[in-house]
Amino acid sequence: MTVSDNDIQDSNNKPALAFFGKMLTFSRLHFNTDDLAAIETQLTNSLSNRSSNIPVLIDSDVEQDLSALVELLWSWGLQPIGVVTGVLDSQALELRLAIFPSDGKRIERIVPNKTATAQTRKISESQNTASASTDATSNNETVTDAVVPTEHITSLIYDQMLRSGQSLNHVGGDLILTNSVNNGAEAITDNSLHVYGRAQGRLVAGATGDKDARIFCQVFNPSLVSVAGTYCLRDNLPEHVIDKSVQVRFVEDEGLVFTVMDDA
Repeated sequence: MTVSDNDIQDSNNKPALAFFGKMLTFSRLHFNTDDLAAIETQLTNSLSNRSSNIPVLIDSDVEQDLSALVELLWSWGLQPIGVVTGVLDSQALELRLAIFPSDGKRIERIVPNKTATAQTRKISESQNTASASTDATSNNETVTDAVVPTEHITSLIYDQMLRSGQSLNHVGGDLILTNSVNNGAEAITDNSLHVYGRAQGRLVAGATGDKDARIFCQVFNPSLVSVAGTYCLRDNLPEHVIDKSVQVRFVEDEGLVFTVMDDA
């Protein structure tokens, strides 16, 4: 059938689907055992809550009950979307999970040794509340004043340099890096990302879709930057923001907006 120009412009003949350049941010879980009890123990030690809703990719070196593993991950608030090709391919096909090609290079997930700082958002702020919040934050304690909290956030401060091949993924609050992010490394958070060193590598904020998340960098020169799933590669970055102090935010109908903070 031939489609005329008039047909294309007819607003009533919209396509049934369209592909967009959105980035799906997910974490890769690498398994060395089929012992579900051991896996759950590791999840208990690694996750602070069961409501992260992070999409995850299953990468297993051993044959195991994929259906049971998927159920376990869902019970911990993780969302399995597929497997890395290998021993689980046939089970993945039966469960209609995606099969991803192996990239030949593993990313080392960093487990920070810095204690997270607990903060609390409140309906209203008073002078006493602000004082209590400051004292509690300095002692790594949750604020427990009389004001009813609306949302609990846990921000993470990380002091080490992120080197090539390393990944730091934080859920539940801002990720604050006091050092640099090297090429080949990645820093990911579901809230806002702050980098006070040189920011290279992959920088991801709003990883679970928060369009209010932002990225703040002292020296901005990443290979990829993403906020709420909308991303930009290094070659497409505005030249005037490279190596500057930059804020990145998402604006509806505009995409990523880059602001040189020295000029703001």
